[in-house]
Amino acid sequence: MSRRLRALALFLLVAACGSGNFSAPRNLDNACAIVSERPKYLRAMKNTERKWGIPVYVQMATFYQESKFIGDARTPFQYVLNVIPMGRQSSAYGYAQALDATWDEYRDTEGGRGARRDRIQDATDFMGWYMNGSTEMLGISKTDARAQYLAYHEGRAGYRRGSYNAKPWLLRVSSEVAARASTYRSQLTACGKI
Repeated sequence: MSRRLRALALFLLVAACGSGNFSAPRNLDNACAIVSERPKYLRAMKNTERKWGIPVYVQMATFYQESKFIGDARTPFQYVLNVIPMGRQSSAYGYAQALDATWDEYRDTEGGRGARRDRIQDATDFMGWYMNGSTEMLGISKTDARAQYLAYHEGRAGYRRGSYNAKPWLLRVSSEVAARASTYRSQLTACGKI
């Protein structure tokens, strides 16, 4: 094999190993199917549950709502006159849709500089860290998926002000998150994962 061909083969092998699988699991309505297809998700979420006390089913329902379990998810572009791109709606990125400033705060206090929003282990730890903070600062139960989601979406100051009350769509979405968390909990119990 020529030297050039070997170099190309080595490059392709390294590139293939380094690329992440950011696609969504096939069946997002079944928690058991998700963790069977992606066992590292369950390991990461169980580690977060042990460390921060946020149940796996609350994490899963929030990930579903935020990114549909897509590791490199981003908010859509905004356009002026439906033609001129003006940037993304926000800096939210990754599984947890963490904003730049909040992610930087997490990395500075807990996650370390190497933490990445598109790595499930870091995203679950971030979510546990944030939701644990919401419990400490706002008194939200760690098992209350609806209230945890509202604080996650609006920020703790927004939650404290009740900003979500002026957003009927967000109240509907938070109820959907709570219903999905309940469904995921039942499914994970039935298949013996929690």
